[in-house]
Amino acid sequence: MRDNRFLKRLRKKAKKGLRGWPLATIAFYGPNLSQATKAAVGIIPSENAEAEEIRDWHVLYGDIREDVSIGQEIVEFIEKRGALSVVTTHGIIGCPHQEGIDYHGEWCPVCEFWRGRYRFTGQMLH
Repeated sequence: MRDNRFLKRLRKKAKKGLRGWPLATIAFYGPNLSQATKAAVGIIPSENAEAEEIRDWHVLYGDIREDVSIGQEIVEFIEKRGALSVVTTHGIIGCPHQEGIDYHGEWCPVCEFWRGRYRFTGQMLH
């Protein structure tokens, strides 16, 4: 996977740690551990607060982390909200579909890979 320059910039900012509030969270989701098809960004205004604003982006094909235009939109979204800190996932943390919105039940019927797996590691639960 080739990271685009915008996401590289955000990862560099994330490595600096907590620099103040608001804080932007970036998470990637996909049908397996190698292909991200969704990016979700949340803006947390202060310590102990919930995310006030959440936005997500999707691609039907390829990997969203390689899409330069989406990377630019994510950077602009974060900068426009004045985020001083960035936290991002190191990899893909689950299925891109939302329980209760895209499907009902314990497991997504579309993303067979995630059935019975722990979302943060991709390891089988039992």
